[in-house]
Amino acid sequence: MKFTNGEEKKKKLTLWIIEIATACTLIFLAIKNIDVISSLIYRGAKILSPLILGFVIALILNVPMKYFESHLWTKTNNKFLKKVQKPVAFIISLILILGILIGIFCLVLPELLDAAKVIFQEATKLIEKLKTTEDIEIAGFSLNKLLTNGEWNEMLSKGQNWLKENSTSIVNTAITTAVSVIGGFINFFIALVFSVYILFSKEKLKNQFSRVINAFLPRKVGKTIVHISVVANDNFRNFISGQTLEAFILGILCTIGMLILKIPYAPMVGALVGITALVPIVGGFIGAGVGAFMILTVSPVKALIFVIFLIILQQLEGNIIYPKVMGSKVNLPAIWILFAVTVGGGIGGILGMFLSVPVTATLYTLLKEATEKKENKNSKLKIQETNSQEAEDIQADKNDPPTSQNEEK
Repeated sequence: MKFTNGEEKKKKLTLWIIEIATACTLIFLAIKNIDVISSLIYRGAKILSPLILGFVIALILNVPMKYFESHLWTKTNNKFLKKVQKPVAFIISLILILGILIGIFCLVLPELLDAAKVIFQEATKLIEKLKTTEDIEIAGFSLNKLLTNGEWNEMLSKGQNWLKENSTSIVNTAITTAVSVIGGFINFFIALVFSVYILFSKEKLKNQFSRVINAFLPRKVGKTIVHISVVANDNFRNFISGQTLEAFILGILCTIGMLILKIPYAPMVGALVGITALVPIVGGFIGAGVGAFMILTVSPVKALIFVIFLIILQQLEGNIIYPKVMGSKVNLPAIWILFAVTVGGGIGGILGMFLSVPVTATLYTLLKEATEKKENKNSKLKIQETNSQEAEDIQADKNDPPTSQNEEK
């Protein structure tokens, strides 16, 4: 059945009105039932959290694994070596990352325990000193009286009574916490198994993903989805490799600088600053705060020197090291990195901060490509319109009547 030009326009207008009305209705229903939708999204994310975590672990492990895959037995024709190439690359990558984490944990934990011990000893000395000094009043309460007289024993007695009265709720809280911890370990194990499956079947999964897209989606839509996946994968891989290298350099420079300035806890604080620097922008400052607190237990002057040194180092890192290391790997302006870290931290905490930058970089790259494509299209249309106008002007000049001079003759 053929439609005339006017009927075709009416049909398109009718479809456009229906689409707009449907979209407005869905938006209205979504806003009206925002609580229900939020609850469903939260429950869905909670159920799928082990799989999401496994996908993130696979993204991180894929960076070193891909490197080892491209360097292990690449020129051999041995079938056995070809077969074990991927498992060996995975084992080396897993050992490398676990070794780094365990090494940092073994380096940081003893120092943290020593710092806590120092704080406890200093607090004990302060209490003993206050017992022997003149009476000090804080907010109307006699501090010496509180420490030396029976009021201290009375407070302890009240505390014991409170513990007896609330023992049931405390036990329930302890059980709930233990169950949560056990559940966390189980979820992590599921996530690890899921990440292993993804890494060992990534080519197969990629092929299945492409087949499903080509089978059920239009060609143009499928091509767009594949392109988005490629851009996202490149941004995640480049960000993880670049950020890891940058954090390693920052940790080494921090350790060397602290050793030169003779600041205590140099290896531990350097490792802590390096590992927290994996979170863009704010990570280094988190490590600096913890390090300054620990150094403060030894020497307030050294703590101040450390803060000044790390501020200078952060400026050098942000203006020289970071651009050189990252280069064009994650082509994202600093203002958008800060925006991504802020929003990602509010949504998903530390993990949200870490993942927000490559996600934002992916969206930024896609928007930039779409903008350039639209600008090129508009430029071509403008050139065509200009050429058409010039052609019309030339044709009009040819059709002009004789000049005024001929008319005078």
